[in-house]
Amino acid sequence: MLPVRLMGPRDIKYHMTGYLESRGVDLRGKTVVDIPAGRGVTSGVLNRLGAEVLPYDLFSERFEHDELSCEQADLSRRLPLEDSRADMVVCQEGIEHLSDQFFPFKEFNRVLRPGGELLVTTPNYSSIRSKLSYLLMESERYIAMMPPNEIDSIWGAAVESKNGQKEYRFYYGHIFLVGIQRLRLLGQLAGFRLKKIHPVRISPTSLVMFLPLYPLITLANLLGYLKNTSKVDDPQARQVYRELLACNLHPATLLGSHLFLEFEKTRTLQQACDEVRVRTTPQCAPS
Repeated sequence: MLPVRLMGPRDIKYHMTGYLESRGVDLRGKTVVDIPAGRGVTSGVLNRLGAEVLPYDLFSERFEHDELSCEQADLSRRLPLEDSRADMVVCQEGIEHLSDQFFPFKEFNRVLRPGGELLVTTPNYSSIRSKLSYLLMESERYIAMMPPNEIDSIWGAAVESKNGQKEYRFYYGHIFLVGIQRLRLLGQLAGFRLKKIHPVRISPTSLVMFLPLYPLITLANLLGYLKNTSKVDDPQARQVYRELLACNLHPATLLGSHLFLEFEKTRTLQQACDEVRVRTTPQCAPS
């Protein structure tokens, strides 16, 4: 499969649907958490494919599906699920709305079984178009959109009543856009391995600028990679640097309108924390 797609809708739900349908019977009987579930498009696809779907959303009242019900849940808080409940979590267009993006990764690890899958999609902050937009205006889309601000960037609020008092949960817009390197790192720290970058529809602006800029992007990344690998003898560090280089130079990273990332749960959160602790403080390593 090509790492980018020239044709087809830009809607990320189209690409998510295509990927899930390509899995076919593999999803039958699997427990899949869909959060944020939105109006239920992806939940409906999963249900049709025979999965046990658990939809959650901050605005659960907006969910529209005759056979499924959506529960209210907030990605910035503990999910209403027991440990190791799910085989897969789909987090579609949600991570960019959160100020603390590490917390949901930890929650995804908690609710997933060993070897479970995590699918994350988000507007592509790492594309050439995004880099140009932020260079010119610090805007998600230069000329078309103003930079993030208090007028345009609050998209809604959820209200809860506790002890007779109202509690507001604000739904922030694309204030916290995040690129592939930080998503990969958050996944690693939470016990996940970035398994694959899936193809989506490319950005025309990124495509136009790809040919003149790709040699410069490649050169800069290679120089950084060679400079840093020359300083270390640790095979693990070299492997990490190779992964970072591959992420930065992947055509889907530079050209895609969205990031569509597939993670695999390879260890528990405690094991991931222990790895960091041992590596950063060798004197504290268990005997």
